[in-house]
Amino acid sequence: MSCPICGKETSPDARPFCSKRCADVDLARWLNGNYAVPSNDPEDIEAAIEAAEQAAASADKLH
Repeated sequence: MSCPICGKETSPDARPFCSKRCADVDLARWLNGNYAVPSNDPEDIEAAIEAAEQAAASADKLH
């Protein structure tokens, strides 16, 4: 089995990764939303638009 981040052989103490570094890279990707599942559901799209508009409005209030 190879590490899903860098492709090196996995380490038993960091499985399925080769090292703690690659595990941390994977965690950061999850936390940043890089692993989001795309959706074509209209309700999901509307919710995303509303969330983006609210975030923009909040950011405008801070500046």
